[in-house]
Amino acid sequence: MDERMVIQQFFIPGIAHSSYLIGASGTCAIIDPARDVDRYLEAAKDLGLMITHILETHLHADFVSGHMDLAEKTGARIYAPKSGSCSFEHEPVGDGTQFSVGGIRFDVLDTPGHTPDGVTYVATDLSRGEEPVAVFPGDTLFVGDVGRPDLFPGQARDLAAHLHESLHTKILTLPDHCMLFPAHGAGSLCGRAMGSMRSSTIGYERRFNGALKIADREEFIRSLTEGMPPAPDHFARCSEINRRGPALVRTLPAIRPMKPAEFRERAAREDTIVLSVNDYASFGGQHVPGSYHIDLGGNFSTFAGWVLPPESEILLVADGPAQAEAAAVMLRRVGLDLTVGYLEGGTHAWAMAGYPTGHVPQVSPAEVHGMIAEGGAALVDVRTPEEYEEDHVAGAVNIMVTDLRERAAGLDPLRPVVVMCRTGHRSSLGCSILKQKGFLNVYNAAGGITAYRAAGYT
Repeated sequence: MDERMVIQQFFIPGIAHSSYLIGASGTCAIIDPARDVDRYLEAAKDLGLMITHILETHLHADFVSGHMDLAEKTGARIYAPKSGSCSFEHEPVGDGTQFSVGGIRFDVLDTPGHTPDGVTYVATDLSRGEEPVAVFPGDTLFVGDVGRPDLFPGQARDLAAHLHESLHTKILTLPDHCMLFPAHGAGSLCGRAMGSMRSSTIGYERRFNGALKIADREEFIRSLTEGMPPAPDHFARCSEINRRGPALVRTLPAIRPMKPAEFRERAAREDTIVLSVNDYASFGGQHVPGSYHIDLGGNFSTFAGWVLPPESEILLVADGPAQAEAAAVMLRRVGLDLTVGYLEGGTHAWAMAGYPTGHVPQVSPAEVHGMIAEGGAALVDVRTPEEYEEDHVAGAVNIMVTDLRERAAGLDPLRPVVVMCRTGHRSSLGCSILKQKGFLNVYNAAGGITAYRAAGYT
């Protein structure tokens, strides 16, 4: 039996979530698992390892964890922060907790800051010596950044102070060669300026991480409590789901194909929404009236969790069964568990049934420029304020796409509206929201400001 330590990383784009398998001597632990757990079962089988431990670093805010599903499938014990007050059966851990997985010793550190309940797992490969070789800090320390402390109303300053202590009196006391494996990377909203590398070392971060270079404690607190990006709606919801223990995936409704007549009847219910997941050009060509549009090619899970009502049943419009299944998995990652069906045959079948369709014209940079120059159309830039300040089209109104749900009332529904983002994905979501709110002449800037610049406009 191979006693050497093995570490395998699993990365989910969009939510930029990293989870890990770490094991030796025939057994392994899974750290911060995603909800679709088959990846871990397959990896452990390929490596000849048995999953015996499931380690949670904190109550994750941006995704629903797979600890319950993985425990049921493997019989592994769940280890979770004592301060998280989790409702499911688990082994509570905190400062001083120590346990072994094969030939690997884990020492637990309480590291609150990003959340009140964060812990860090420090791994020592006993086959090689007594010095720590790897650290799994969850969202306390990232490559190039640290966890944001502002997700809990009224606690941002206190948590930032705790974060400073967790970093400087605990994590940064580890040796420089200790490998760092965070729970998120660039693209996640759990931090502000994460690097694109998916792992690092303590020594590298000590030298190059900008947040760690802020020596003054008060300045560190200020830097993390001002100018942070908005937190999506589902962050608080997912934390509570993870604390209670998510519903097992096998107990959730299976999505099934629906003929246009059944789909139309079901979509008319007040507790049901329609979500189109195909690309924005297809949505613009024709779509089921009143539907949301979130392109699978964008940051699908995050924006779905942010804008879709969690209590509603979801009907999907997709390009086929495989795309619908993929969307259902990505919706479950953010706690949207009520996806019940998809339109069999897509919008083509809907149109063939004689039902009305909606349209969003996709306009080129030249067309956008012309509509603005003529002065008849309003240009709404739905990127973040930071993106907007960096570069925007003169005269554009900046309303972040998720804010259109409340702020659309400030726009004239009778005036043509061109919606722009960076590439055309978020703006298509914005168009779908405006259409729901009665705006008649809505246009999507295809390619976004990226295409606008490429065409020579500034």
